[in-house]
Amino acid sequence: MKYEQLAKDIIQHVGGRENVNGVVHCITRLRFKLKDEDKANTDALKNMDDVVTVLKSGGQYQVVIGNHVPDVYKAVTHVGGFTGNEQSAQEDDKDTNPFNKFIDIISSIFTPVLGVLAATGMIKGFNAMFLAFKWIEKDSGTYQILNAIGDSLFYFFPIFLGYTAMKKFGGSHFIGMAIGAALVYPTLSGLTTGDPLYTLFSGTLFESPVHITFLGIPVILMTYSSSVIPIILATFFAAKIERGFAKIVPDVIKTFVVPFLTLLVIVPLTFLIIGPIATWAGQLIGQATLSIYDLSPIIAGLFLGAFWQIFVIFGLHWGLVPISINNLSVYGGDPVLALVFAASFAQIGAVLAVWIRIKQRKLKTLSIPAFISGIFGVTEPAIYGITLPLKRPFIISCIGGALGGAVLGIFKTTGYMTGGLGIFQIPTFIGPNGFDVGFWGSFVSIGVAFAAAFVLTMLFGFTKENNKPDTVQEPTTPIQKEEKLAIGNDVIASPFQGSVVPLSEIKDEAFATGALGKGVAIIPSEGKLYAPASGVVSVLFPTKHAVGITTDNGAEILIHIGMDTVQLDGKFFEAQVKQGDRVEKGQLLIEFDLESVQNAGFDITTPVVVTDVKDYNLVAATEEKQVKWGEPLLTLNI
Repeated sequence: MKYEQLAKDIIQHVGGRENVNGVVHCITRLRFKLKDEDKANTDALKNMDDVVTVLKSGGQYQVVIGNHVPDVYKAVTHVGGFTGNEQSAQEDDKDTNPFNKFIDIISSIFTPVLGVLAATGMIKGFNAMFLAFKWIEKDSGTYQILNAIGDSLFYFFPIFLGYTAMKKFGGSHFIGMAIGAALVYPTLSGLTTGDPLYTLFSGTLFESPVHITFLGIPVILMTYSSSVIPIILATFFAAKIERGFAKIVPDVIKTFVVPFLTLLVIVPLTFLIIGPIATWAGQLIGQATLSIYDLSPIIAGLFLGAFWQIFVIFGLHWGLVPISINNLSVYGGDPVLALVFAASFAQIGAVLAVWIRIKQRKLKTLSIPAFISGIFGVTEPAIYGITLPLKRPFIISCIGGALGGAVLGIFKTTGYMTGGLGIFQIPTFIGPNGFDVGFWGSFVSIGVAFAAAFVLTMLFGFTKENNKPDTVQEPTTPIQKEEKLAIGNDVIASPFQGSVVPLSEIKDEAFATGALGKGVAIIPSEGKLYAPASGVVSVLFPTKHAVGITTDNGAEILIHIGMDTVQLDGKFFEAQVKQGDRVEKGQLLIEFDLESVQNAGFDITTPVVVTDVKDYNLVAATEEKQVKWGEPLLTLNI
């Protein structure tokens, strides 16, 4: 947990665990879905050393971290008890406009698969490059296996998107995968003609070949391998159908009957109606984007190259991602997103100029790692940490991106597969016929974009105001003694109202000797056990007489109601939570009949102990003799 403290600070400044509906991450940023963005302390987050900047876009509260965001995300989900799927489509987003909803849906569906999509695309790209250089033969086992890895995700894309889309729409993930698998079922795919990976459907809305029927109804078979729109629409309706069946099917058979009925309805419906309509819609979208491109590839390159980094800042680029993937699926190539390839190289050209000329030590230090990241297409550290704060270098990088995009338009560079970013994207421009003019145009665009941004930034990228040397400021407000004492301490609240008793005075030897942990005991005056801290219920005994909580700060707390009460076998105890539940401090965990337990002859003295004592230098108990629930009970010195 290298980033544990950073994770705690981020959660605190986004308004706390209770203000978070969900959190995912992309290549460089944490994407929070907050209940109330006004509760987030944006200024505090921006001033944190490990946070590049904060953005609000597409209905998401985005905390830009940098290249190590996957590790920070793991720490955030661990500390906060998040699963990354707290929010579902069932939640009411009254304050979210339709455009933001669209961006949120697209980013939520595609973000989880971006890493493996880029990885498999890179393998396919390098395989194409090896073939073009004649290092391997097309009929060799090496080529076939590498090609299988490269095609694995994209060919079976509906299965992967079935999982992520169903997760977003609030349905069962594996039902979504089953729908996707049905769409690419080999026997049905074999009924279509040509290469199943890039087959163009020959029919039209009014005249289409019919290969099979379902209950006598003609089925217009399409090629769904690598498709995007059909599976997203199918899972959208599947989630609603599943929820409908879940309301009427008895609980005792719900586990298998609801998926059975859902699949029985949605899969035929997809083959009969949703799939064909979605496929035609995809073709129309592809034709529309290519028509705009064909009007003037140069103007299209200038526009997208200039504004791509701005689109990324506001999350608007997600609107183009499914269009690009759709074009790859329908036409076998996409020239649209190829036009933005040079933008990252324009960005690092500006960053290199900043590194050479800037006088501020912090920016000079940040420039080198930002430059290296930009080579591989990750430009957020450069944008948010360097060029955007300086303003002029960012504007110049957009100019460089525009010039690079125009060059790509001139050469009509086309992407033939998904792939990595930056230099790893170059192999994706290798077409079926090997190296063509479009491929070599990608190198020209790199040179033009990089050189233009570098030279213009060197000449015009700085003012006297933004290139002042560092000034050293002494801190004006010393840390107070009380604040120093609080650092490293974790306070556990009392889960009961009652009398405090030292562990050494209770009858159970395991607790009294500290063998099970350090802490204190309480003789409760009422039969209600509340959460002593926010965290996760890590243990809940079947007899409901004992509960374990792992707090947000990592402490492991065990609360054992009474002595030998396990013999009651759950009688007189009623749990309000279950194992694995997320709980907040003060939440009611267990109710029990205090008087009945005592009348049954059991000692009600309840140990509250920290079981992972090796992680703390000191576990100190309150000196009060009487406590109310919620009052400080234990202090853990880290």
